[in-house]
This record gives sequence, structure tokens and C-alpha cells, in this order.
Amino acid sequence: MRSRKEIRKQKNFFLIFTLLWGVGINFLIPYEKIEAAQDTSENINFTTAVEDVAQRVGPTVVSIRTEKIENYRPQHYFYGPFHDEFFQRFFEEFYGEQPERQFKRSGLGSGVIIDKQGYILTNEHVINDTDKITVTLADGREFKAVLKGTDPRSDLAVIKIDAPNLPVAPLGDSDQLKTGQWVVAIGNPFGYLLANSEPTVTAGVISALHRSLPRTSRQDSDYSDLIQTDAAINPGNSGGPLVNLKGEVVGINVAIFTTSGGYQGIGFAIPANNAKRIVEQLIKGQKVAYGWIGISIQEVDDRLAQYFGLEKPKGVLVVKSLENGPAQKGGVQDGDIIVSIDGQEINNSSSLLRKIGNAKIGDKITLEILRDNKTDKIPVTVGKRPSFDQEGRMIEEGEEEPRQSNLKSEPQHWRGLKVNNIPPELAEQLQLPTSEGVIVVDVSDNSAAEEAGLRKGDIIVSINKTLIRNVEDFNRTVESVKGSCLVRTLRGYRVIQEK
Repeated sequence: MRSRKEIRKQKNFFLIFTLLWGVGINFLIPYEKIEAAQDTSENINFTTAVEDVAQRVGPTVVSIRTEKIENYRPQHYFYGPFHDEFFQRFFEEFYGEQPERQFKRSGLGSGVIIDKQGYILTNEHVINDTDKITVTLADGREFKAVLKGTDPRSDLAVIKIDAPNLPVAPLGDSDQLKTGQWVVAIGNPFGYLLANSEPTVTAGVISALHRSLPRTSRQDSDYSDLIQTDAAINPGNSGGPLVNLKGEVVGINVAIFTTSGGYQGIGFAIPANNAKRIVEQLIKGQKVAYGWIGISIQEVDDRLAQYFGLEKPKGVLVVKSLENGPAQKGGVQDGDIIVSIDGQEINNSSSLLRKIGNAKIGDKITLEILRDNKTDKIPVTVGKRPSFDQEGRMIEEGEEEPRQSNLKSEPQHWRGLKVNNIPPELAEQLQLPTSEGVIVVDVSDNSAAEEAGLRKGDIIVSINKTLIRNVEDFNRTVESVKGSCLVRTLRGYRVIQEK
């Protein structure tokens, strides 16, 4: 048995994905000359490489201070066990209404001057919901900035200052990065704590590429294609550049992985090529449009690969082809596996989302799909990605169909699963278009269902591509199931094997 000390130590150990709120880092990139510089690696003097980068790019890094004035009115005049709305109104009438007060909320970040006209690239979360933006250059000059454009999905924004003699840093080609390549992070960690406008320089290597971070409360932000580095990045580096040894900005620092809130050798940056695609739109104040074909997807693991007859896991599985979406109109069905787009192999969800998201609205793409052990090519017209609310639902939704909830079939255990009909109130809470499906009310320990990843509360909507509307459908379908079977839930597909 573990000692109390070991248990307490385990409980105290927690992992934090932290967006670098506060001070960030900036870099300069002329948007008219957004092409990457030519490779001159043979001319790099590695003895002074970091020093050279600091001297060239350091002056382009700026500090960003934001302010937000918020009003509030104290509400409570009477405190005690009998405090309620009656006493609240009584004291307001007797003493008069409490005057409204104001308080100032401040934030710190970094940015990069991308043009001699004063355009600065930074993270959207650095300047989100602010009334005043102040920029301090590395030489100590201070200017008021105006917001030109934001894109919450990429977490990028452009602000502008009016200032003469501004230095600019070039954007490099982040697609040419390789794991193990040396990079330099430049920024202003911990804001004005160091009381110096000059940025901090740290060095390290590219630890990994195409990393993904889990969703945060910022539902529309997409952190699915990030650069990982061990160059020291701390809170306050947000918006700052990750630079190669040629002095080209290859990434924009955005997040850290930490157990303490500070540097632990795992930082993340947005690839520079992602910024190149949208920076001109941001400067013009335009809303950035992303490609979309209307599918929800999941990775293909070993079990799914075995079920679909694949030699190894590849492609992505279509969990849902949304009604009237571009994919459904083109012929994509639930349960299809997308293995390539326009001849380019798709190995995971990130590569598919990147390919489709970067496509132009109206472009025609060809999806190669695997269905019933046969391959097919389906042309799909890329649509415009819709907006989503705070819960991640599409803002424009159709009317719900009438729900049927009077089914009384008895639930049964099957491969460790016990299911029941979905109560109408739960269907409404989950925003289900209908009450079709069954809910898992129990999963037996060490059962085939548990090993497959099913859990209590899952909504099962099909088994072996047979629609499950209620417990009667479930019971009738599982009676004929032999061997491994494909179960689709609202969380994705699971393969339940026969023990």
C-alpha cells in the first residue's frame, strides 16, 4: 500500500496548460514582403549565433500594456442570516442607492512590429476586451496603439502605432522546421517586474512539431498545429517571437505546459506560416474565413484499424457528416475513413483540419475515402466555417424534431453495457435534435465494453451502422451481433470485442 505521504504527493501534482496571459513577446514582419528569406544556414557562425539574433530581432520586440475600465455597484447593505431581497430594498430606500464605482483591470503582453508603418502582430488573448492599448518599444519609447483586427481561432491579432524609424523582423518558413533545430525565444516574461523595456532572450531547440493542446474555455480557439520548444518561455512571453538562427520569426509564443505556473521546458508557439495566411486580412480589419466541410472526426486507433481491415492506423474516421453540410452534399457518410485530400495523405485529425481550414472558400477538393473495404473519391466544395457559441454549438441551428419518450422496453446487459431510453429533459439539456439513441446507465468492471472505452452517460446512436432509436432497437440489434462490432456514441466510435 502507498503511504499517506505518497498519496498526498500525488494529489498535489497537477498539470497546467497555461495560455501566456500577461506579458508577451513581439516580432516584426513586413506584410508586403511576407515571403521567407532564402536559406543562408551555411553563413551562420554558431559561436555568436544567439548573440547575433538578439541584436537583430531584439529591437523589434515590444511590450503591450492593456487597460479595461469596468463599472460596478455594491449590492449588499445588510448582512446576516435573514438577508434577502426585502432587506436589500429596505436599506436602499433608507440610505439611498449606493453610488456606482469603477475599477481598472490591467494586462501585459508582447507583440511584433510587422511593418514600418507600425503594424504589430500579437496574440488575440493579449488584447482581447480592452479599452486602452499602450506599446513600449525596446528603446523605451511609448505609444498608444489602435486595434486593427483579431482572429480568436488562430489567437492572433494586429495592432498599430504611429512611430518613426521602426525595426522589422522577417517571417520565416515554419514548414521547413525540423525537430532538434536551434531556436531563440525573445520576450518580456513577468511584465514590468524587471523594470526594463529590453526583452529577454532564451535559446533551445524545436522539441516537436504539429502538437495539439486540449480545448480551453475559449471554445473557438484552435491549438491543433503548434511548435513545441524547450527554449525557456514564461508567463508574459505571449505574442513574442520564436526565431531561427537566421533571425527569421518562425513562431509566435502562445502557451506553456507546467506543474508550477512557470518554465519547465515545454513551451508552444503558433507557426509563422499560419500568421502569413491571415495577417493581411487582420491589417484590413477583415474577419478571417476558414474552410469547412461539415464533419466531426476522430483518430483511427489500433482497434478501429483492425475492425475496418487496415494494416495500420491511418486516416481519420468521420463520426458525423452534418446535415446539409458540404461533405454530406458531396456524398460523405458517417463511418467513412478519409485517407487523403487531393492526393495528399491524411494521417491524423490535425493534418485534415489544417488542409481544409487553409483551403479557400469555394475550392473543390477531392476526398479519398474508405467505405465497406472499398476506396472511393468524392469531390467536395469547401464552405465557410460557421460561428459557434460558448458551448461549442453552431449558432444557426434548425428546429428540433418532436421527441418520443414513451417507450418502455426493458434494458438489458450486453457485453457489460446496460442502457436505457433517453429522458426528454436530458435530451433537451444535451441539445439533441431528437431523443433517438440510448444512454449507458452502467458499465461492468473488466467487461468488453469497459475495455473499449465506453462509460456511464455515453449516448449510443448506432451499432454496426444500424440506427439505434431506443432500447427496443438496441436489444434487437445486439441479438444478431457476433464478433467485434462498431458502436457509435456522441463521443465517437468504439469497437467492442467479443470476449
